[in-house]
Amino acid sequence: MKKLLTALLAMMMIFALVGCSSGNNSQNEEGGNDTPVETNTAVSVGVVQLVQHAALDAATEGFVQEVKKAFPDADIVVQNAAGDSATCSTICQGFVNDGVNLIMANATPALQAAVSATGDIPILGTSVTEYGVALGIDNFDGLVGSNVSGTSDLAPLDQQAQMIVDLFPDTKKVGIIFCSNEANSKYQVEVVTKELEAKGIEVVSKSFTDSNDIAMVCEDLCSQIDVLYIPTDNQAASCAETIANIVLDKKMPVIAGEEGICKLCGVATLTIDYFDLGVETGKMAVKVLNGEAKIEEMPIQYFPEPVKKYNPEICELLGVTVSDEFIAVE
Repeated sequence: MKKLLTALLAMMMIFALVGCSSGNNSQNEEGGNDTPVETNTAVSVGVVQLVQHAALDAATEGFVQEVKKAFPDADIVVQNAAGDSATCSTICQGFVNDGVNLIMANATPALQAAVSATGDIPILGTSVTEYGVALGIDNFDGLVGSNVSGTSDLAPLDQQAQMIVDLFPDTKKVGIIFCSNEANSKYQVEVVTKELEAKGIEVVSKSFTDSNDIAMVCEDLCSQIDVLYIPTDNQAASCAETIANIVLDKKMPVIAGEEGICKLCGVATLTIDYFDLGVETGKMAVKVLNGEAKIEEMPIQYFPEPVKKYNPEICELLGVTVSDEFIAVE
């Protein structure tokens, strides 16, 4: 009898060991951030936002709401870098150390910091104008091909340049102000400059480094030009009230790259909807987290239908009339 019990116990131990070994092998094969997260399991998402202003705030809000629809218990941590690229890097490294399932990087410097921090955790960018420029990819075809994808806030720059000509046909000199630290701002300046010069308009572009010198740069630029153009530049957007104090005092018309800037200091814009852009980014995140799509196979998504908007108060102040195709900024 003792021999029989001993044999049975030995067999039970063997089965237990085999079961543990099988479970460990399965976990190793599925491990890492490629493992789909079930909708009833809490996921962790880190959001790094470069700076606080209306456009980026809206994109983050849209993203969070969309992810929460699929993962109501998701642990989504949103951190703002207050406009500092080094702080973006610190935030992203913290997310990596915490082992988040996905990082959403809101704006170009935030995306660059996330890419530097990890090559494994899925990264989705938003409010990034041109990913090839931001990531230093030559001949970019819309697919990053690594752990990075996302959405672009690029509005048709040729149409924005044409808007200047249509609203101010007597314009001879256009000024462009932008932050020297934002690669995508430089890209927009190059494209818009080329478009305007092809129309016989002289372009004067001036850069600033941060909020400390933007007023001086703006003052100097406005003394030389007929119309000011501001691209989708995050530092300029965060300083839009400062710009407004100068351009409204000088009655300088501003064409803006996005609605948030237009609302504070612009006459008109051809803009995307940043909340909807965030929603699209959130939909991409859900697909990655559910295992419905591999991030390395997801091309960058572009906003399909930018809208012409105008600022009624500033238009009235400057005596500018727009056509019925423009709608008022909210």
